[in-house]
Amino acid sequence: MEYDSIECVSSSDGIIDEDEIPQHINIIRSQFKTTHNNNNSNILCDGNSNKGGIAINPATSVHELLECPVCTNSMYPPIHQCHNGHTICSTCKARVHNRCPTCRQELGDIRCLALEKVAESLELPCKYGSLGCPEIFPYYSKLKHESSCNFRPYNCPYAGSECAVVGDIPYLVTHLRDDHKVDMHSGCTFNHRYVKSNPREVENATWMLTVFNCFGQYFCLHFEAFQLGMAPVYMAFLRFMGDETEARNYSYSLEVGGNGRKLIWEGTPRSIRDSHRKVRDSHDGLLIQRNMALFFSGGDRKELKLRVTGRIWKEQQNPDEGACIPNLCS
Repeated sequence: MEYDSIECVSSSDGIIDEDEIPQHINIIRSQFKTTHNNNNSNILCDGNSNKGGIAINPATSVHELLECPVCTNSMYPPIHQCHNGHTICSTCKARVHNRCPTCRQELGDIRCLALEKVAESLELPCKYGSLGCPEIFPYYSKLKHESSCNFRPYNCPYAGSECAVVGDIPYLVTHLRDDHKVDMHSGCTFNHRYVKSNPREVENATWMLTVFNCFGQYFCLHFEAFQLGMAPVYMAFLRFMGDETEARNYSYSLEVGGNGRKLIWEGTPRSIRDSHRKVRDSHDGLLIQRNMALFFSGGDRKELKLRVTGRIWKEQQNPDEGACIPNLCS
């Protein structure tokens, strides 16, 4: 019996017999010598196994067969098909309003079970291979890895706008400097002053972002003014431009004071993998209530004057005691 097509069965009609599945897989792996059919852009699946045979260009790979024609991402079960055999991923099936984007026929609830079985046999490289990831995973494990891959690009850490730029750290540093005009500093200590003429008017917005180059790494120092309940608050926190595991190698302190009083915060910088809003809403930083901020400002309390100082240091492992000791940056 000759197979020149992949047999796909409607999910309402049952599943492919287990004895037939290996034959289908072998056929897909080996039969790349048939004539290309320009009317079928990826794979022809039909309930009749010998009608409308599959036509695969020699250059076509199994990976390409698993590419959704709409979003071009790899398809994961359930893989849907129309009556003419054109496949589509489950996410895009809803987006095209149940109409095949290739032939405009109704998609229905037909699944390409043979193609799903083929997917189980594949191992694919991480999509961030070009960025340095060397890993190869079974098809169904690939998505989970890519969602947390250390080589995946970072989102722009700028909080003053909804910036959609992504990239590696050197690219984002250049982007912050050139496109967002962020202040860049070298060193591990800082001293910032914030003045606001009417402290009772607080917008939910970022009012300062500074990038520091320290220990050969980059850190984002955020200063915020936002409404918490019925009263405005002021917050300062540090984010590390790298992954969370690297961020744990560093610590920082923030200090604000006046009139003989001061507040001090010490902690570990959060990775920019955590969004700016997530860090802010968790209150993981130096948080200053308005009344305290006005007290620090002195005078007639009609003008807000806050001076926030801080430093960054690297935790070093003590080989004798197994304890971390600070290595202060000069």
